[in-house]
Amino acid sequence: MKMPGNMQGMMKQAQQMQERMQAEVAAIRVEGSAGGGMVTVKIDGHKNVLGVKIDPEVAGDVEMLQDLVLAACNDAVKKVDTESQKKMSGMLGGLGLPPGLF
Repeated sequence: MKMPGNMQGMMKQAQQMQERMQAEVAAIRVEGSAGGGMVTVKIDGHKNVLGVKIDPEVAGDVEMLQDLVLAACNDAVKKVDTESQKKMSGMLGGLGLPPGLF
């Protein structure tokens, strides 16, 4: 089915925008921390854990360490969500879509 020229152009532009957004999200790198920086977790825009730093001071207390790792991961995930939303809203802002759609 052949689309009108304008519609084809819009579809191509939307595809390019989607590819740009995916690349921007993939490039996101954030650090989440807990315990005043005793545990730090670094993740990417796809929420893959890239690294974990643990202060040797908390290594002996397993329960506290587990809580701090969990809190640092959650902190990092929230930061990725915030960064992703900023990038998407910036790219989609010029399209005139209703607020809150993305």
